[in-house]
Amino acid sequence: MPEFSIAIGPQFEGESVRKVDLYAELGGPKVKRFELLIIKGSDEVEDGKVEIVGPNLSEMEAKQTYPFAILIAVAGSELEKDMEPVLERRIHMYSNYIEGFWHMGSRDDIWVRIHKDSYEAGFRSLKEYGDILIHLFTSEVPAIKKISVTFVTDENKVEELLPHAYAVYKLRDERIRGLREEDVEEFYGCIMCQSFAPQHICVITPERPSLCGSISWFDGKAAFKMDPEGPQFQIRKGEILSPGVGEYSGVNEAVAERSMGANKEFYLHSAFGKPHTSCGCFQSILFYIPEVDGFGVVHREFTGETPTGMTFSTMAGEVSGGRQVEGYVGMAVDYLRSPKFMMGDGGHKRLVWLPKEIKERVKNNLPKDLYDKIATEEDAGNVEELQGYLNRVGHPWVTG
Repeated sequence: MPEFSIAIGPQFEGESVRKVDLYAELGGPKVKRFELLIIKGSDEVEDGKVEIVGPNLSEMEAKQTYPFAILIAVAGSELEKDMEPVLERRIHMYSNYIEGFWHMGSRDDIWVRIHKDSYEAGFRSLKEYGDILIHLFTSEVPAIKKISVTFVTDENKVEELLPHAYAVYKLRDERIRGLREEDVEEFYGCIMCQSFAPQHICVITPERPSLCGSISWFDGKAAFKMDPEGPQFQIRKGEILSPGVGEYSGVNEAVAERSMGANKEFYLHSAFGKPHTSCGCFQSILFYIPEVDGFGVVHREFTGETPTGMTFSTMAGEVSGGRQVEGYVGMAVDYLRSPKFMMGDGGHKRLVWLPKEIKERVKNNLPKDLYDKIATEEDAGNVEELQGYLNRVGHPWVTG
């Protein structure tokens, strides 16, 4: 194994880097950020190359936050296009193998913190980060024959590259639309986040993407084909026990086994009873608002308070860790586009509050007669204002 200034290995998964201990912060909710892995032809990838566009770690001001993009190109005759999101998700796993290095999120929602002790120990260049990723990818995925890594910390360049990343994400998401849970005999599971949430199992169906938003049913299928012993695995869906809430016998068996009995039953499309657990990498959180008997959804980029008075970060602390918390579910934003979205609880008709940015993003997937009746932060900042707004516009769930 190559020599690095700090140790690497799965024993460091689950470590966090607190704000008081960080040297530098890359990405996060305050800046533009994303990660993207693309499979290319062999002649398009300069094997082993690590490029840095913008300030390197040693050129950054301590305890400051910088825009961040991770771009990885891989080549190999056995690699298939469907494997891109699966390999991309491994950036998260391999990054957390690094001592004093914390990576959270996926796609355009990544957040990296580097511990000051790691910097003092010699981890002072993103070149070393790239070399570590190259070593881990090629060691654990033999199908990768060539790999190059580019890091971007220049704000203008990150912003320039983002539209291309969004276009790739959109194409990946659109592949799954139209396929239903009833059309397949197997779902897929992911335990990549068990280092942060030991009891958590992410169940991926054609109508329910991974909580981080980066793995669809097709991606899970490709991952299992690529590495049957890896963190993504097949789940025989079995008999449907409760159609209204999305409870399957095969899912329950897999959940009980993979969580070592900590959780035994999942309702895939309900926030009550036995809701799906949440890790920490979820893109958004569905939360129950008892005063109006409806749901709100808040995503990681929203920094204000929800009508309940809680911010995303506060709510995430209550929901994460792999526990079943009734009335709260971590989820991908794209789940809002699913026909089975929380069907056990009233589905889209029970949505009463969304951040304006999310509401616009999923506009075409909301019932046309409901769109104008869902409040945003501009309409309601607390429960009293929300109650007034919903009554004023005649929200169907509130009016019955």
